[in-house]
Amino acid sequence: MPSEALFDEALYESVRQPMGLSHGLPSWCYTHDAFYEREVESIFLKEWIVIGRAEEYPAAGSYQALERFGRSIIVVKDRAGEMHAFLNACRHRGTRLLEGQGECKAINCPYHAWAYSLSGKLIAAPGMDGVQDFSLADWPLVSIRLEQWGGFLFINFDEHAVPLAEHLGTVQDLFAGHRFADMQITRKRSFELDCNWKIYIENAMEDYHTPTVHKRSIGLQRTDMELVERGQWSAIYMESPTTIAVLPGETSPLPVIPTLSGKATHGSFFALIHPTLFLGVTLDCMWFLEAVPLSTNKTIVHVGSCFPKSTIARPDFEHVVARYYFRWDKSIPEDNEISVQQQAGLKTLGKHPMGRLSLHEPAVHQFAHWILDRVLGAERLQ
Repeated sequence: MPSEALFDEALYESVRQPMGLSHGLPSWCYTHDAFYEREVESIFLKEWIVIGRAEEYPAAGSYQALERFGRSIIVVKDRAGEMHAFLNACRHRGTRLLEGQGECKAINCPYHAWAYSLSGKLIAAPGMDGVQDFSLADWPLVSIRLEQWGGFLFINFDEHAVPLAEHLGTVQDLFAGHRFADMQITRKRSFELDCNWKIYIENAMEDYHTPTVHKRSIGLQRTDMELVERGQWSAIYMESPTTIAVLPGETSPLPVIPTLSGKATHGSFFALIHPTLFLGVTLDCMWFLEAVPLSTNKTIVHVGSCFPKSTIARPDFEHVVARYYFRWDKSIPEDNEISVQQQAGLKTLGKHPMGRLSLHEPAVHQFAHWILDRVLGAERLQ
């Protein structure tokens, strides 16, 4: 299909139908480069994007150089404990400043030795003496908006975007009792997958696949959609009297978070904070999936396991947490494999229509509308 034809509203009438009548997004939404490029423009450069957690930067000068949507960025903690994000380019002639991750006392350009403080100010520019009207204060690193919630770090490339709190809306209330900010990552694994980023997100947000894909691990799960009152998120809820972060039949080896209330005291949530942060939230812990789109058909998925600091301090934690890791190490590769298989099938399906969505896929239906609102909305604005 020609690129210019992809953004015709008429192509998506079957997707826009109410739940029970709706089809899934057409295959080209996952396989066509032009559709992905429009997502970069209308979603990833406009919305709040998760980039990990604050505890991954333990000391002043801790930094990571990250690649996101054709841009290299630096995320760094300054001496006051504040987090910053900058474009990874010297203001002199654009040289890349940092690679990988580590700690630094200042951000130094490897080309002409311009130096920047951890808060992004230009503090030295050797050889610039005598240059007319040149001032260090005029040439800080290019800043990217960075805000935090519950220990998660989010960036936004759009200076006109709403504040993160408005983007999150009532999901902050939903998980207030879990106190994410008092949790820490105990393990993080990363997978590079040959699939579109939406495939992985959609898989995480429905229970229709669990009896087949996870028949050797977590098995059947049945969930209900959680009402979204305000904000860019969706959630599904599963009643569960014990933690779901260990395999079925296991006892609850770690203590329940004492500050839980309401439905959280006897159930678990699977939540998507649009567009790329999935949260599995249960009685004693939380895990997250951060989808990092690389291209139309390549995605890196970071999987983080998080527990309350008081739980981590238990003398038996390292022994007991192995049961949790075992559960994730069984179920996550199953999701990885089926996502790659789906991508391969969608490429084969081509222009043929997608099937009807099951009533077990309300969050997939909602997510498709969220995507189309932005991608087709961007077309209308041109």
